[in-house]
Amino acid sequence: MLKISGMTGKILVLFFIGFLAFVYQSIKLPPPKICGSPNGPAITAPRIKLSDGRHLAYKEQGVSKDLATYKIVSIHGFDGCKHDVVFASSLSPDVIESLGVYIVSFDRPGYGESDPHPQRTPKSVALDVEELADQLKLGSKFYVVGYSMGGQVVWGCLKYIPHRLAAAALLTPVVNYWWPTFPANLSTKSYYDQLLPDQWFLRVAHYLPWLTYWWNTQKFFPSSSVAAHSPDILSTQDMQLGPKFAASQEQYRAQIRQQGEFESLHRDAMVGFGTWEFDPMDLKNPFDKNEGSVHIWQGDEDGLVPVILQRYIAQKLPWIQYHEIKGAGHLFPYADGMGDKIIKTFLLGENFLL
Repeated sequence: MLKISGMTGKILVLFFIGFLAFVYQSIKLPPPKICGSPNGPAITAPRIKLSDGRHLAYKEQGVSKDLATYKIVSIHGFDGCKHDVVFASSLSPDVIESLGVYIVSFDRPGYGESDPHPQRTPKSVALDVEELADQLKLGSKFYVVGYSMGGQVVWGCLKYIPHRLAAAALLTPVVNYWWPTFPANLSTKSYYDQLLPDQWFLRVAHYLPWLTYWWNTQKFFPSSSVAAHSPDILSTQDMQLGPKFAASQEQYRAQIRQQGEFESLHRDAMVGFGTWEFDPMDLKNPFDKNEGSVHIWQGDEDGLVPVILQRYIAQKLPWIQYHEIKGAGHLFPYADGMGDKIIKTFLLGENFLL
């Protein structure tokens, strides 16, 4: 039988303690750099104070809200901020003026200049949208448009504040592979069609959220291709639109993650791909009297959001107007003229994409 001497035992104990200290430091979350706090980023945008004490930064554009016919709340995607109003990048001033379009966008919690929300859920962000609309006096009903991960917020709005919506649009909305209604064979195939680093990124966010920070900061294995802006996930159209997307973010890219990557990117993944308290495919039509509409736009060559899952959602929810764009990728709203087509279809009811 192997005997361990007193000195060897002490060395092993010290080694084990050192190992535990290393693990603790690796998974310990860094405190966020709160905007306006000592040593934190400066506050440069208008903000509202929410009922729970957090602040939400926002940006207004388009016609004056007092004169607007259509008041839209725009919700940015993963690794974005209030400046990322993707459909507005290709929306002409003539359409904005002729239709009377007002747009307010905001930094989702932890991004840009909005305070982090450690208890963030799909419901909490939907209620943030409602409170923003109320404090800005947008009226009893307003429009919501969510891009990419922002589409998940729109699902939350359809669940928790449908009575406040005039209509809703989801532009290539990110799906959660663990929504229960997805057939196992369909969601599993779509999951494994992703790049291996992205499979692991989502697996950790869903099953081991307490390891999310470590996984995305360690150097042993590659992390999210999306966070790293890898060209490997881009379609042919995305490669063409990439420079336009990059140019649009050039002036404010540093602001997106300025409060820390955990409270922006990592928590976004934990919430977006965690276990939801509802399944979007169980939702009922909030506009059963045709007083509003819900739209999904999806490119059939999107490398981030599987088109087969989007088609399944549209099949399960036939009251959604589903628009599939041939040859389009994840960045399709940046294509010339696409903003005009999306907004005119969304607001006027005629399919201008044809």
